[in-house]
Amino acid sequence: MLNVAKLLHHKGFHITFVNTEYNHRRLLKSRGPHSLDGLPDFRYETIPDGLPPTDTDVTQDIPALCQSTTKTCLPHFRELLNKVNDTVLSTGPLVTCIVSDGCMSFTVEAAEEFGVPVVLFWTTSACGFLG
Repeated sequence: MLNVAKLLHHKGFHITFVNTEYNHRRLLKSRGPHSLDGLPDFRYETIPDGLPPTDTDVTQDIPALCQSTTKTCLPHFRELLNKVNDTVLSTGPLVTCIVSDGCMSFTVEAAEEFGVPVVLFWTTSACGFLG
């Protein structure tokens, strides 16, 4: 998803890349604390995933993550959309579209509430289709 966001940014879109707190920490740990600096009109934001914090550098329990994000993320995502759209706090344009990982289906409800189009983008690798 980050590569898609960077490609869209390269084409002139203003991007707010939203990640779970856990995955954001992993990204910074693997690429360095300043790895997300330096792109104008490209913001990084985080929302809680509802799981307890961990320092373990392992992939999360996917079924637990899916269940938790379904129950936890929508109110935090709504709050973030309000923050981005707030002209006092915002440094960029209003949210006009949401491109979301297919596993984060709570974004559909938020998009409907905010009256913006939403695209669920499935980023499964080819090996994910092997049975």
